[in-house]
Amino acid sequence: MLRALVYLLSFVFVVAVAGIGAGLYVLWKYGPTLPDYRQLADYEPPVMTRVHAGDGTLMAEFARERRLFVPIASIPKHMIDALLSAEDKTFYEHPGIDVTGIATAAMRIVWSRIQGDNRLIGASTITQQVAKNFLLTNERSLERKIKEAILSFRMEHAFSKDRILELYLNEIYLGHGSYGVAAAALNYFNKTLDELSIEEAAYLAALPKAPNNYHPIRRHEAAVARRNWVLGRMHEDGKIDAETLARAQAAPLVVHEPDPARLVKAGHFAEEVRRQLIDQYGEDSLYGGGLSVRTTLEPELQEIAARVLRQGLIAYDRRHGWRGPMARLDSNGDWIAALDKLVAPAEMPTWQKAMVTALNADNAEIAFPDGRRGHIPMPQLRWARPALDDAGVGPRPDRPGKVLQVGDAILVEPLKEGEEDYAPDAFGLRQLPKIDGGLVALDPHTGRVLAMVGGFSFDLSEYNRATQAKRQPGSAFKPFVYGAALESGLSPA
Repeated sequence: MLRALVYLLSFVFVVAVAGIGAGLYVLWKYGPTLPDYRQLADYEPPVMTRVHAGDGTLMAEFARERRLFVPIASIPKHMIDALLSAEDKTFYEHPGIDVTGIATAAMRIVWSRIQGDNRLIGASTITQQVAKNFLLTNERSLERKIKEAILSFRMEHAFSKDRILELYLNEIYLGHGSYGVAAAALNYFNKTLDELSIEEAAYLAALPKAPNNYHPIRRHEAAVARRNWVLGRMHEDGKIDAETLARAQAAPLVVHEPDPARLVKAGHFAEEVRRQLIDQYGEDSLYGGGLSVRTTLEPELQEIAARVLRQGLIAYDRRHGWRGPMARLDSNGDWIAALDKLVAPAEMPTWQKAMVTALNADNAEIAFPDGRRGHIPMPQLRWARPALDDAGVGPRPDRPGKVLQVGDAILVEPLKEGEEDYAPDAFGLRQLPKIDGGLVALDPHTGRVLAMVGGFSFDLSEYNRATQAKRQPGSAFKPFVYGAALESGLSPA
């Protein structure tokens, strides 16, 4: 019995010495080459710059990574609880690595090797994920895991748990272009963090491992199952009671993306602001400095300016005739895919792409990619006189065949109630203007630019005809000459 005890103690001693030796060897080999983790003490993640109109309405956001930084003290407890239950429930107890998790992962790796699978299976704590995301690469190798563990031990001794968790919550990618939980809350639910429900926080906590696998629309069932798994973990960890668990798991998963209607649509103005910010502060400050920019633009005047300019350009273009369809498609082939490749102006949301399917004596029949059908009455085609090379127009058409052919890809707009030829399936023929223009409205007393439109469509052309186009002023310069003359004492004669 005594001999067996001596053998056992000797074995334990040899294993301990070997373990210590292996640990010292690992530190000797990898320690000097590790990146400096102390830089994280003052690390401020790049956050997006937000540009606002004069009344505070959001107009544009500029960022390489869509992120809003939120201090740990401002992140709701149920958001933190959900993340910890899903990712690292012993985060506030372990020294940077989860020994039990590593042992389990090691056994799974051995079993995978036996089955011929050479992939590495992770057992990463939140601290290890911070070390990997900030200081290492995503390489799946044993060497990286060793470096990750060493850095995690060092970080745990240098930083508070709250600081490590703050870095994680603001850095992690959660899909849908969202970096950090605050940006994800806005992108998925159009809410701030403190507005999230338990089930919404649980869904965000379900995303770090593989956001694309739990897309709320494309993979809805998997997303709900993963969210409910997180809620179950929260219940097991004592974070929520049984009643809350049942209610949250029964709640539907509904996403609400940011409402584009709440944004001021001023593409050319925002681009002009972007260029000036780069000139003044540089690209790094613009795309990662989290600038908050208040501009002089008045949203109501901007909307009027854009509408009036487009109406004027459309009316002018119509007077110069019909230039033909966007493209000619094979009505017997995959015309839907071909039509989808053509671009319609986002600034004209009521304009739709369609293909001509038949021509009658008094209308043209059209089809849409979604399966709808409609027609264009002949009176809605009478403006489409053929455009001539000398800027003139040909004779007014007397039948649809003079304007369109079967297979033509065209833009149309549904007719409004009360409009001539109105019917639920009646449309008017539309055409992108060939001529373009710009408009600026400013306060003459202060020079504040109140509205700016640089062209018919920012999506189709970012060229700003209000600031970048160089043209002769022509007779528009006369008031300056006459004004100078009058100020010099000359009479109007």
